Amino acid sequence: MGVVTRRKILAGGAAAAAAVSVVGAEQAARHWGRPGATQIATGHAAAARPAQGRAQLRPARMIGDGSTSDTGPQPLQPTPERLAPGERPPQFVVFSWDGAGEDESKLFSHFRRVAQETKATMTFFLSGIYMLPRSQRTLYAPPGKPLGASAIGYLDDDHVKATIRQTSAAWLEGHEIGTHFNGHFCDSQGVGTWSPQQWRSEIDQAVNFVHSWKTNTGFSDLEALPFDYSKELIGGRTPCLLGQDRLLPTARELGWRYDASSPGGLQIWPTKRHGLWDFPLQSIPLVGTKYNVLSMDYNIMYNQIGPNPDKGNPARRGFQTKQAADSYMAGFRRAFSTNRAPFFIGNHLETWNGGIYMTAVEAALRQIAEYPDVRLISFRQMADWLDAQDPAVIAKLRTLDPGVAPHDWREYTTPASAHETASRYSASAA
Repeated sequence: MGVVTRRKILAGGAAAAAAVSVVGAEQAARHWGRPGATQIATGHAAAARPAQGRAQLRPARMIGDGSTSDTGPQPLQPTPERLAPGERPPQFVVFSWDGAGEDESKLFSHFRRVAQETKATMTFFLSGIYMLPRSQRTLYAPPGKPLGASAIGYLDDDHVKATIRQTSAAWLEGHEIGTHFNGHFCDSQGVGTWSPQQWRSEIDQAVNFVHSWKTNTGFSDLEALPFDYSKELIGGRTPCLLGQDRLLPTARELGWRYDASSPGGLQIWPTKRHGLWDFPLQSIPLVGTKYNVLSMDYNIMYNQIGPNPDKGNPARRGFQTKQAADSYMAGFRRAFSTNRAPFFIGNHLETWNGGIYMTAVEAALRQIAEYPDVRLISFRQMADWLDAQDPAVIAKLRTLDPGVAPHDWREYTTPASAHETASRYSASAA
């Protein structure tokens, strides 16, 4: 067994929305302050939510056919601060969800509740066709495929409606809505072969399905989404972690700030590719073996039972659940106790192998939330924090290998020291 990077997702889908955004003084006060700083968000998760009753409501400005609206800046976003000289970085952890949708399993709504209980903010990568009814599937023109083709299928109408509600509620709670694109094609003529122009078509369609769900569905009993997706969308994850190299030029033209499609990386501090932050899934220990695995549910499943999610042995699910949760925790503890590199965990809202991977990731999330100095954030918030730092400090932090703790954090987060090191490296390279 080894690290697996190819994966698939199935369909997802259900409940809750509003046409107004929560704004006000408390929103601006929520930030990643240093210990002892005056702040609203305190404790183990800086994404703590202010009391909704004290917030103000801002009327929406409708967009297009009324599927979306502009309600102002997203509520409940922390304000990033630069590390103080010599300060140890917080331990950032990002939980993200590919192909976010709500079906009868109600996993989207479930993990929104879990996020509230753990004071976490997450990234939900929405598949655009989850806003498109099956009856209207020929509106989707996938690059190099027949009209309406999709490797993941389409949601039933009631699940489309539920996904719209969940997406609204998630954004109002401070979660990021990214993209998992549309048809999830992982074959030899799929996303791994698409040109930058084909990626542009796929992205434009994903945004359009969000912006025109009222026209496409005919639903008249739902409020507009409380955001302009064309402005909110700043990153995504490609199907099967394929096609990043050709996607990035298009993503940069669109003003995206990060991409989470890299097929595996080490637990080190991020860098940029083509001007975007590169947030890869990471190689972590598969507990109980001599192997590593990507920090994603599908890859752990592949190593446990293979690619078929229905082929698991029920008698082994208890062991496999614990192994998955322990592997996430092993990756987390390695970063937390050493180089403090951000830890990225990818998931699908799926009931593979009896649903054990949902149980495992929730167990890991709840354990991680109890650690001090942990920040459970979205990829957008991760990019905000990184952009607020001295680039030389991030470059110096990046020299810390996985599992390597600095002798003295002052050598890594004091700007003068970091700049001196960067200059020395540049001189030796020349």
